[in-house]
Amino acid sequence: MTLIYSSIILIYGIILGSFYNVVALRIPAGESIVKPRSHCPKCGHVLGALELIPVLSYILQKGKCRSCKAPISPLYALVELATGLLFVSAPLVMGWTSELFVAWTLISLLVIVFVSDYKYMIIPDKVLLFFLPIFLIERFFIPLAPWWDSLLGAAVGFGLLYLIAVISKGGMGGGDIKLYGVLGLVLGVKMVLLSFFLATLLGALFGGIGLLAGKVERGKPIPFGPFICIGVLLAYFFGENILTWYFQLFF
Repeated sequence: MTLIYSSIILIYGIILGSFYNVVALRIPAGESIVKPRSHCPKCGHVLGALELIPVLSYILQKGKCRSCKAPISPLYALVELATGLLFVSAPLVMGWTSELFVAWTLISLLVIVFVSDYKYMIIPDKVLLFFLPIFLIERFFIPLAPWWDSLLGAAVGFGLLYLIAVISKGGMGGGDIKLYGVLGLVLGVKMVLLSFFLATLLGALFGGIGLLAGKVERGKPIPFGPFICIGVLLAYFFGENILTWYFQLFF
């Protein structure tokens, strides 16, 4: 039964990943997520049913538009597949508990933020305002221990990044600040701090390697949202293990 459930969750996750692509790419551009229908950005060809099968269509079409043969960004298929894998991995990591609803909601938000910030360097307020009441309801029925850790986590997450933005005079984007306020509800104080540390570490490593490889220009900003997403996922799913390893290693 576990294999059957996992297969169903994987398929639903991949389908949702396709929808999250649409949300992440259209909302920052001020477009509707309903109209127009999905189409090739190069020639405007409206995609048929067989061209809308997540992941599979990309593979069968060899990453090209059926009409104009223009290359299709692999980002679409990678996001779809990653969403499915994250959805199916959640119960394997944390078990079949009520916290899964929080985990799947968190993954959904992070996938949208990852794509949106990667493509536009924007974390839309509409997306955050959509997920905020969902997290509030979920944490009301599935609270952290103690329950007020969610509220304190939101305050610390928002306040920390706001303070950094003030001190650095704009070194932290407004979207990142508001995002961490929302994330704090889910993570609580300890994990929101750990996630920010991991995001900063990953961002510094990527930036340093990018500079050495000539892929990142000095002084040119890079989106921080994707690193936040990775840091949050690591802290949410493996935070206690990471902290235990760290303190055993250095203390």
